[in-house]
Amino acid sequence: MPAFKIKTLRWWIIGLLMLGSIVNYLTRSTLAVAAPTLTKGLGISEQQYSWIVGTFQGAIMLQPICGYVLDVVGLKAGFALFAIAWSFISMAHGLAHTWQAFAGLRGLLGFAEGCANPAGMKATAEWFPARERGLAGGLFNIGASAGSMLAPPLVAWAILVYNWQTAFVITGTIGLAWVALWLVFYNPPEKHPALSEDERRYIIDGQEKHLQGDGTRPSIFKIVGQRNFWGIALPRLLADPTWGTLTFWVPLYLSNARHFDLKQIALFAWMPFLAADAGCMFGGVVVMFLQRRGFGLINARRCAFTLGSCLMTGMAFVGFVKSPYTAIALLSLGGFAHQTLSVTVITMSSDLFKRSEVATVAGLAGTCGNAGLLIFNLVIGSLVAAIGYTPFFVGLAALDLVGAAVLWTVVREKPVSHSAPAPATAPA
Repeated sequence: MPAFKIKTLRWWIIGLLMLGSIVNYLTRSTLAVAAPTLTKGLGISEQQYSWIVGTFQGAIMLQPICGYVLDVVGLKAGFALFAIAWSFISMAHGLAHTWQAFAGLRGLLGFAEGCANPAGMKATAEWFPARERGLAGGLFNIGASAGSMLAPPLVAWAILVYNWQTAFVITGTIGLAWVALWLVFYNPPEKHPALSEDERRYIIDGQEKHLQGDGTRPSIFKIVGQRNFWGIALPRLLADPTWGTLTFWVPLYLSNARHFDLKQIALFAWMPFLAADAGCMFGGVVVMFLQRRGFGLINARRCAFTLGSCLMTGMAFVGFVKSPYTAIALLSLGGFAHQTLSVTVITMSSDLFKRSEVATVAGLAGTCGNAGLLIFNLVIGSLVAAIGYTPFFVGLAALDLVGAAVLWTVVREKPVSHSAPAPATAPA
């Protein structure tokens, strides 16, 4: 580690985490892009594909275990172990030739990759003052859309030049390369030799004192007994099916409903995720804008979520438009809107819970989000052949509006006198 001090180190740290998130979502998106090739070549039906995806979603619902491990053993070691696991599991996909084998591997991958959001929220809570966490969370969540955006051209290239097995080996190798960077450059704030004292004080002074915690292990039963947990978990249950649809079903939708070939999928399937990158930043910017105009932190986040929910209504029309390019544009609007609201509600775990609880809370809320995705995914797999994709796009728009209502009625903002951190000036 360098002995010199690095200015604004916290932003370099979130960049390293964002890179890890990119690798995480690139790895999990590989199967979706390869799906048109795999399903035809191996004779996998849409319903069997939904079971494969459902196994991943069922396993990723074990995020609370990942979050608990990160809270107990520490972010550096825990995140590295999970990333090593998901990298080798990705490579092993190249050995599978039946839907049952893919389902088993996707289950293992889902468990290992479930560490990503708890890790990002834990790092954001530790490294950033309250007023910067929304923007930092947005930067971290860019990784989800950027990784999903990179998957179509990279995986399609690997399939066209080599074969589908090579695509999984490439993404797994990229994961191992990131682990090396993580182990060399990451340390927690209290141990990082490149963190200046001015920046360390700025981070600490800008955090809510009542959320610092006493270092005790988190209690899952205590967490799930709080209404604020359900206030952020239920909107995730309702909103996360959008991301699963974009990630796992859009390539098949473009292939089966819009008759795109693999090259066309590579050209267009990444666009909703590029728009989602902008949504990640937009959500954080909206929160900061509203805070400067007197809104409390939690109310500002609720407003950003509601704005994203309103924008999501455009996705309801994807199945009704005739032009496939208009459909791509509406899917892109959906990606932008979803990440606007998603980054907002995910970040709230660090606004409402103690530092020692953040990863566990994020994991538990992630379980609810993936439960919604699992249910939605299985329904698509069972009904899409009979009724098409159109009703599902309408349903996604409606679910987010319900999620906004839940966020406003269930979450309770902490008293300003306790939740507002002391003002601090960023170090030069």
